[in-house]
Amino acid sequence: MRARNLALVLGEVNSRGPVTRAALAEITGLTKTTVSKLVADLIDAGLVVETGAVRDGERGRPGVVVRVSGEHVASVGLEINVDYLAVRVVDLSRTVRLRRTQAVDNRFAQPGDVVALLRDLALKAVDDAVDMGLRVVGGVLAVPGPVDQRTGTVHNAPNLGWREVPVAALLELPFPVQVENEANLAALGELWFGSGLSDFLHVSGEIGIGAGLVVRGSLFQGSHGYAGELGHVVVSPDGPACRCGGRGCLEQYAGQDALAAATGLAGTDVQATTTGNGSRAAAAAGGGAQAATGGTTAGDISRIVARLQAQDPAALAACERAGWALGVALSSAINLVDPDTIVLGGIYGPLFPWIGEAVTATLTSRLGQMRDAVPPVVVSRLGTEAAALGAAGQVIQRVIADPAALLQT
Repeated sequence: MRARNLALVLGEVNSRGPVTRAALAEITGLTKTTVSKLVADLIDAGLVVETGAVRDGERGRPGVVVRVSGEHVASVGLEINVDYLAVRVVDLSRTVRLRRTQAVDNRFAQPGDVVALLRDLALKAVDDAVDMGLRVVGGVLAVPGPVDQRTGTVHNAPNLGWREVPVAALLELPFPVQVENEANLAALGELWFGSGLSDFLHVSGEIGIGAGLVVRGSLFQGSHGYAGELGHVVVSPDGPACRCGGRGCLEQYAGQDALAAATGLAGTDVQATTTGNGSRAAAAAGGGAQAATGGTTAGDISRIVARLQAQDPAALAACERAGWALGVALSSAINLVDPDTIVLGGIYGPLFPWIGEAVTATLTSRLGQMRDAVPPVVVSRLGTEAAALGAAGQVIQRVIADPAALLQT
């Protein structure tokens, strides 16, 4: 009963913002004495804080306002992507306290080397968080592929060259870490840190392309957690071969590598040198790659944007084709799941001025006879950090749902 009531009180403070104890008693139906004891326990745990007195009416003593505290408890969002590693430390008030991003080519690198490099990045961030007075209570790792959430095993991440990799077992950190799909976490990042829409399909555009569906404020994952592989929806059966083993997948038209190749930029990235055991990640670790403060770590997109601004014909044609392909794939998704809004994230933010019209035109031509209007297509403001933020946010949601578990540790 106490655990349930703690969750009830913290949940109301979290959802309503600063609120008095008297108002909490009225909202929850608990007695004022019970609410005072519960609030005292949450204060002791560093989950809420009292910030000042307010007067609800003309009479009576002022009430003390209670709000979620961002000064003590924090979570870590981790991400392994094809061309970077990322760490985000977020406090309980959902304020991002630390950002660490390291550029590294993880294509076909040894999983153990990639995870070791991420561990070092995470531990340094945690040390910095501790210096801020924060207690990191858990983490979630985003990876670009389907994940068995029971075991933390990556089933297949074709852009990394990983199959059946037990990532959770390889990652050793001083707090529990769960492994989940990058696209799903990016959708949750948009829900909790971005637009706040409650019904949308979020598309993560990077080297790979994934999608996460949010319905009534909750993530839809499918029976086995493998929903959202939009990048491997076939848009042209006779199209180019894909790393997944198929042909004509969306990634071959609208992924970062495909856009770079079509624009004439393939091979211009600075790649980490391959070591004797084939590990680019290990080479990057020894090369002193610098941490960045967010955004995509590959230079392809900025160079593509520069060419687009210069009206380069190859770049314009590549984006036109990418917008068409994205529209084809999304039209199938819309027919299947009927989302209220399409949110484009990752590389599609900076590219939207050149792909948005083609996406909308394709959707309209393919769906116009089936519905009065196609869902609006908007751009996420989170860029490429949506997945890491969603990962950190998931830990925060667990604390809010079960603060008693934290009080016992």
